[in-house]
Amino acid sequence: MFRPYTPKDNVQKRSYHTDRFYVPKEIEKTEISDEIVSADVKALSKRLLVVESYFMRNEAVSIVKAADNKKALAFLKSVGYTELMEMSAIDFLAARGEFEIFYELLSVSKNRRLRLKTAIKERECIESVADLWRSANWSERECYDMFGIVFNNHPRLKRILMPDDWVGFPLRKTYPLQGDEFARWYEVDKIYGQENRNLVGEENRDAGRIDRNDTKNYARLGYEVPFGFPPSDEATPIVYLERRLPILHSDFDPRKQKVLDKRK
Repeated sequence: MFRPYTPKDNVQKRSYHTDRFYVPKEIEKTEISDEIVSADVKALSKRLLVVESYFMRNEAVSIVKAADNKKALAFLKSVGYTELMEMSAIDFLAARGEFEIFYELLSVSKNRRLRLKTAIKERECIESVADLWRSANWSERECYDMFGIVFNNHPRLKRILMPDDWVGFPLRKTYPLQGDEFARWYEVDKIYGQENRNLVGEENRDAGRIDRNDTKNYARLGYEVPFGFPPSDEATPIVYLERRLPILHSDFDPRKQKVLDKRK
């Protein structure tokens, strides 16, 4: 029997109208004071439209339009920013109706960093930069896998973390933290089939969870109760099994140890 479906389209927007989450203040933006980076950003602005440039936490940030993204990255690589240290995306669909994609660039010769950012709507595509940096191949696949962002002209755009037949994008803010119905039943449906859900039971998606009230899977040392009994806060003495049995050996005395001069 299937569980009733709960609509999740408005999950992220609803969280903005409650007091469940603390919204931190935005970090202050300042003008780019570094002469080297400032010169590179000015050179970039002469070739295409730079929407905004600023300093944040002593790092330069430049924002360009998605159509100029690859052209901007190619230029920055030509002027010394040869290392793509990181590339990923952030889900701002509820707040701004778009994904933010960022590229963390490093110039070894100049000893400078520059972050290039752009934004696209939910169903828009962006040009792949895998031909500029080989490391972008996997980063773009991860963005596709986790957010559903499509990169045009990618050599092999497919999922990289989740199974190929997975439904949904786990890093979108509308995706439930513990997974949706498909995630909870994925292994069971894959191995036993949906028709056997009632026989097998729901998959445990949180194997690392520890519940102090669970007396079936945890011993609760110092507060032990019989298997499956309700938990108790009454302390119980810890007695090791060897103390109840006849002594078969004596405890080792560290003072009697000897370091051999050579291996026997």
